[in-house]
Order: sequence, then structure tokens, then C-alpha cells
Amino acid sequence: MSELIETDVVIIGAGPVGLFAVFELGLLDIKCHLIDILDRPGGQCAELYPEKPIYDIPGFPVVTGQGLVDNLMQQIAPFSPEFHFSRIVNSVEKQEDGRFKLTTDADETFLCKAVVIAAGGGSFQPKRPPVARIEAYEGKSVFYAVRKMDDFRDQDVVIVGGGDSALDWTLNLQPIARSLTLVHRRPEFKAAPASVNKMQELAAAGKINFLTGQVSHLEGDNGQLTAVHLSMASGEAMVHATRMLPFFGLTMKLGPVADWGLELNDNLISVDTEKFESSVPGIFAIGDINHYPGKLKLILSGFHEAALMAQAAKAIVSPGERVVFQYTTSSTKLQKKLGVA
Repeated sequence: MSELIETDVVIIGAGPVGLFAVFELGLLDIKCHLIDILDRPGGQCAELYPEKPIYDIPGFPVVTGQGLVDNLMQQIAPFSPEFHFSRIVNSVEKQEDGRFKLTTDADETFLCKAVVIAAGGGSFQPKRPPVARIEAYEGKSVFYAVRKMDDFRDQDVVIVGGGDSALDWTLNLQPIARSLTLVHRRPEFKAAPASVNKMQELAAAGKINFLTGQVSHLEGDNGQLTAVHLSMASGEAMVHATRMLPFFGLTMKLGPVADWGLELNDNLISVDTEKFESSVPGIFAIGDINHYPGKLKLILSGFHEAALMAQAAKAIVSPGERVVFQYTTSSTKLQKKLGVA
């Protein structure tokens, strides 16, 4: 028998924008449950670049992806949100009483007054290189993201790709790796020119190897990589390796959201710019998963969307209640909620 959970708002997605939505809703006394496909909060920030610096978060000249998530978790702690990880929302249905019923693949049922979709671009999965038997090495010596840099300390690392992720991790891992080889199929890169220049300086100084070619096959036993074989214009080559990081981009899968009856624009949820409400009243979309004219896919844009969404959600959760807009800097009531008064 499925578990029934009742709350004011269910937030689908526990990335930075979903976490900040908890804060904005909490200021308005709205209780939240969050559901995420990952096994921890943070979304892409925690999954793909936890130690990568971010430079465009207001008030933080520089903060890592994990650092931002940690700060957001601290910020929303006074509101005691409840998290449900490693789950997918299979269905969202409007009920006769106006509430929404959500079901998950963990055999849970949620009843809520409003739904906030903050699921990024949907479910992101790394693209797997077309290399035979690579599955045998995944999670052991072949990884698609760097969660802890120390896992690559004193290792012979091969990084494959020519985008920002490949170049960023080449620069970040070079100081701690025993050896590092960057492999790209051509000399030109899609990464930031400054990163490319730094990589080329390291290669010229003999601190890394840069090879133009493609991975042909892997060598090693029981999931432990020992060598990466390359196809190059000059012929075959072999690089000793104990770790490989292929960065071939991500595949976005919208998943069950596509079947919820929402108006979509190129796999993104169309919303207005007053409430960030979808075509279904009571279902909001904030962050990278929404679409409107002039949309910028920035975390800071998602924070703004969360603030306006919360004001609109309050009218649904507490119809008829008069809401006086207050500032956290001057409102004793809000400061008491935050535990700082």
C-alpha cells in the first residue's frame, strides 16, 4: 500500500533553484517536500561540478558548486524541508478538491496544493563514448564527473573531450595527478580561450600530455583501467592510465514531465513572467526547465523566479489571506522564522 504524504507544496528537483524556493516559500509559512532523482541535494552543481568554481552568484566573488549547495542547505534549515531522494515523479493529477496528487516510483503518494517543477532540464545523463566494454570500468576507474578530487590524486589520468568540462578538469587535476593526458579528436576546442591557453602552456612545459585522436579501446581487468588505446592520424598509440574522465556532453531526458499535460516549448515548460506558472494553474516551473521570452539559464535567474513564484503560491495555499510584503532586514517576524531575532 502506498504511503500518503500531505503538504502545502511539492518541489520536484533539489538543485540550487529548488532549494532557494524552500526559503522563499518558508518566509510565507508554506511547508515543502522535495523530490529528486539524485541521491542528495544539489542537482547538477553537486553531481557534475561540486568542486568547480562559480563566479556569477550575487554576493559570492567565487563559490564552488558544493559550497553553494551547502550554503543553501544552511539557509533553508529553519524551515525543516523534507527530502525524498533517488525517486522519480511518475504522475501529477489534479483532484476534485483542487489539490494535486503526485506518485513516485518509490510507491509514495503526495497530496499538495501547488507543485513547483525545478528539475533543471529534466534528467541529465552523461553521454557514453562509443568504446567497447566501457561499462565494465564505469564507477571503478572510468568516471563521468569529479565528485572528490582526492580520488584522482597520484593517479594516471586521461581526460577525453574538448569542451569546458574537459579543459577545466585538466587544469584542476594537473597539480595532484601523477600524470595527466588530455585527448581530443582535433586541435580546436569549444572551451573558453583562457582555459585552452593555460592547457597549452602546461603541455609546452611538459606538465601534461595533449594528444589528438580518439579512444579505440580500453585495457585492464576487473574494472581497473591500466591503459587507454588511441587511434591517431599517425597510427595507434597507448597511454598508461588508472583513471579516465570522458566528457562527451550530457543527454537531457524530460522524462514523465512530458506526459503531465503542460504546454511545452522545445521540451521546456512554458510559463508566464508574473508568477512563473505553467499552462496548468497551480503548477509552477522555475529554473532551467522553464521557457519564456528573454529567458537566461542562470542560477541567479532561477532565484528571481522562485521569489515571484512563492508570492503566487501563497495565494493558492492560503486563499483570502492578506499578505504584507516584508524585508528580512527589518521584519522581526521574518527574523524569528530564521532564528536570528
